[in-house]
Amino acid sequence: MSRREMDALGWTELDILLVSGDAYVDHPSFGIPLLGRLLESHGYRVGIIAQPRWDKPDDFTVMGRPRLFCGISAGCLDSMLCHYTAFRKKRHDDAYTPGGQAGARPNRACLVYTSLARAAFPGLFIALGGIEASLRRFAHYDFWSDSLRRSLLLDSKADILMYGMGERSILEVAQALAEGKPTTGIPGTVRLSATAEDGELLPSYEEIQADHKLLLPATLAVEAAVHRRTGRLAQAHGNRYVISEPPSPILTTAELDALYRLPFRREQHPSYRELIPALDMVKWSVTAVRGCGGGCSFCSLALHQGRHLASRSQESILEEVRELTRLPGWKGTISDIGGPTANLWGAHCRIDGQGCRRQSCLSPAICPQLQLAQKQYLDLLRAVKRVPGVRHVGIGSGLRHDAALKEPEFIEGLVSEFVSGQLKLAPEHSIPKVLSLMRKSDFSCFERFLDKFRAVNQRHGLEQYVTPYVMSAFPGCTAEDMRKSAEWFLHQGWHLRQSQCFIPTPGTVATAMFFGHIGLDGKPIYVATSDREREDQHALLFGGQRPHPKGRDGRREGREGRASMSSVALAKEDARPRRP
Repeated sequence: MSRREMDALGWTELDILLVSGDAYVDHPSFGIPLLGRLLESHGYRVGIIAQPRWDKPDDFTVMGRPRLFCGISAGCLDSMLCHYTAFRKKRHDDAYTPGGQAGARPNRACLVYTSLARAAFPGLFIALGGIEASLRRFAHYDFWSDSLRRSLLLDSKADILMYGMGERSILEVAQALAEGKPTTGIPGTVRLSATAEDGELLPSYEEIQADHKLLLPATLAVEAAVHRRTGRLAQAHGNRYVISEPPSPILTTAELDALYRLPFRREQHPSYRELIPALDMVKWSVTAVRGCGGGCSFCSLALHQGRHLASRSQESILEEVRELTRLPGWKGTISDIGGPTANLWGAHCRIDGQGCRRQSCLSPAICPQLQLAQKQYLDLLRAVKRVPGVRHVGIGSGLRHDAALKEPEFIEGLVSEFVSGQLKLAPEHSIPKVLSLMRKSDFSCFERFLDKFRAVNQRHGLEQYVTPYVMSAFPGCTAEDMRKSAEWFLHQGWHLRQSQCFIPTPGTVATAMFFGHIGLDGKPIYVATSDREREDQHALLFGGQRPHPKGRDGRREGREGRASMSSVALAKEDARPRRP
């Protein structure tokens, strides 16, 4: 992060400079530090600039011009999602910044950072990556400006964009540049071309602009290509084409084990005076699995990681747990062993997705080709609990209750041994047509799981609870649908604090439905688009009372206590960069 640190290593020049919108935390849950450690293990000299100022390029030049390239990421979240709530109100906090303070990164961070890198290092090769770049690689709807935007690669003028999990891509880009070879054809990358080459043609930017409904077939084609892991895609933007290579191969178990064995310090950079909240959330957790077979239509993370599952070995996980018990501040509790979906650890497709045309491995019913391993996952949790120094093991990741129903003994063991009073589940809704649009399982699965959950607690004399995640204003959900769904949950005595109004994040199928006002079958659906409609639906989850109390300054605040902001202001870029 500084020239002094470079000098201490005896480096006169960097090979690669990585820039992140997040603060620097040397932990495998943070993308840029993970890639930095990976590149370092392959012999590259890597520098990281975290949350640079964006009024001038001085922070970019602290460690000098890198020999090969500059890699840029907005951070673990899309910067616009990081800054604004579902009701377009400015957030006053940022979990990836010291002290949780907002204002340490710009809106549309990839665009701003690329411009600064160009100013600092004319002619340098620039690569984009991370979830903001990944999900904006084609023409996409942007909720915050209420407009269709071009591919981020075009608007940023970067040289290449890496999508999905970028370990293989970044190593191949680095190797190609080091050897003076072209970077075309690298799996998991996006580039520009004068022709469509041999790519499958998506509806063009101009065609989608003229007919909003075309965003859905374009998005479904992108999603299918990620799942099939074959085929090149092409999308016209004027007289140029955005060319997306097939996805990078999934990391094997051995490769994942090696990745998480890299020498992470699991600490924030010592230059920070305040704690970084995101580190506190994950410091005592272990990533066990990548990918999610659910294919929920609204999920950015699952789309970014893909439906193919990649699991670490039990020994690798136990090795990491033993390492955690030796860290300062260890108190005996592992907060989570999981990933996007914890109980899909060890699961695999019997046909490895070959010839698969399903949009979800779990919905509307669990695919017969999906081999679950929940008994083995339970054995893993028990093995972790036997590690000397470990007193408690919990599950903080998402848990698929529909998958759990396939193995009743898993529910028995999970609930009686590894639920610390509260289990978070995501039924999301109760109305069949809305659940179908979400690609969630039938609501009866949730009701059956609740019955089994209560029965296990009764048998073991435990007092434990389920906390449901519920979503309002999803495409296809009318006010009457929301009222009926809210009534069911409220009738159970739940206070729906873990509720969320649907946010149309870039690149997802649900966002395409929102933009085109059509369902998965292409037929028209109702969509709550205005802030008033969306707020009214969300208020139903609180018994009809809008969860927007007056703030101390008299302004209306959002559910999370965030001051209101006019949507007009969202069109303006941040003008005054601040440091945390």
